[in-house]
Amino acid sequence: MRLQEWTIEEQDLLIQFMTTNSWPYHDISQPGRELLEKSIEEGGYASDDVKTFWIENNENEKVGIVKVYDLQEDVPLFDLRIADQYRGYGYGSRALKKLTQYVFELPERKIRIQGHTRHDNAAMRKAFERAGFVKEAHLRQAWFFPKENTYYDAVTYGMTREDYLAGTTTPVRWEDRGQYGKNIPDFNEQLQTERLFIRAPELKDAMDVWGGVSRSTRELRRYTEWAQRELSIETTEEYVRESVAEFISRKTLNFHLFLKESGEFIGCAGFSAIDWNIRKFELKYWLDTTFEGQGYMTEAVKQLLDFAFSELKAERVEFLCDENHSKGRAVAKRAGLELEGILRKNAPSANRRSLRNTCVYAKIT
Repeated sequence: MRLQEWTIEEQDLLIQFMTTNSWPYHDISQPGRELLEKSIEEGGYASDDVKTFWIENNENEKVGIVKVYDLQEDVPLFDLRIADQYRGYGYGSRALKKLTQYVFELPERKIRIQGHTRHDNAAMRKAFERAGFVKEAHLRQAWFFPKENTYYDAVTYGMTREDYLAGTTTPVRWEDRGQYGKNIPDFNEQLQTERLFIRAPELKDAMDVWGGVSRSTRELRRYTEWAQRELSIETTEEYVRESVAEFISRKTLNFHLFLKESGEFIGCAGFSAIDWNIRKFELKYWLDTTFEGQGYMTEAVKQLLDFAFSELKAERVEFLCDENHSKGRAVAKRAGLELEGILRKNAPSANRRSLRNTCVYAKIT
C-alpha cells in the first residue's frame, strides 16, 4: 500500500470519490460538487499548507484519501477517509502509519501529528490505536452534527516525534494533578466588563471566528503570522477545536469576546506561552476591525490583566509585538503595561520577508 499525492488534474476524480461515498461521522456527510469545487479552488486540498494523498492498495486501486494540513505549523492535522467498499480491511491504520512516516520525515522536524473524530466512530478510533496513536483528550459535546442538529463527544488522538522514532506508545497520565496540576488554580471561565462578555472558547463559535478573521484579514496580516494563510471554514473549526482542547488542558487560555448588548463576537484575547511554575503569561489579542475605535480591546485586556493577577496569581504578564504595530502598542499602554525594551531585528516579520524590531511590554506584581 502507498500514498500517492493528489494533483489538480485529478479534480473530477476527487469530487467523484467524495460525492459517491458516505461519510456518516463527518460534519458534512454528503458534500456537494459546488462545495468541493470551491474548497479546491481556495486551496483546501493542495497549497503550501495542505497536501492530499490518494491511498492506493497493491492492486493500484484508490481505496481512500488522506488530507494533511497545517503543514507550516509544528503540529499538522489530518482528515482520513476510506471508500465504502474498502472499509474493514485495515487500510485506515496502514494509511496512518504511512502518513506519520511522511510527516516526521519532513525537513521541518514536526514535533507531533494529531487527529480528531467523533467518540462513537469505533472504526476510526481502532485505526488510531493500531497505528500507535494515543488518546489525549475527550471533549464532551464538542462535535456539532448539523444533519441531526445535535452535539456528540469528540476525541483527540496524537503521536509525538519521540514515540515515532522510538517505536513506542506512551499513554497519557490522566490522574496527573498531583504532579503537574498543583500549580494551576481553579478559576472562573466566564468574565464580564461593563460592555463585554468574556468566556472560554466553544466549538459553536467557529463561524463567528471565521467571519471576524475574514473581515479583518488585511489588517491582521500586517502583524500576525497565523493570518498569512487563508483560513477556511474547515480549518477555522479545527482551530477552535484546538483552542477548546488547550483551554481545558490549560496550555493556552484564549478567551472569546462578545458584546453584552447584541451578543456579537468581536475578537479574541488571552494567554499563551504559559509557565505555571513561575506564573508567567504572554498576552495576545486581536479585534474584528468592524469594532475598532470604541475601546473594546482595552476594556477586555484590563479585565484579563486583573484576572491574571487576582485569580491566576500571575507574577508577570508580557506582550510582544512588532515595533510598527501602533494599535497593538496603544492597547498595551492604555491597559497599564510598561515598555521594558525594544529588541532590534530579533524576529521575522509576520510575512517573513524582513526582520522586525520587537517591543516588550510587561506588568509584574
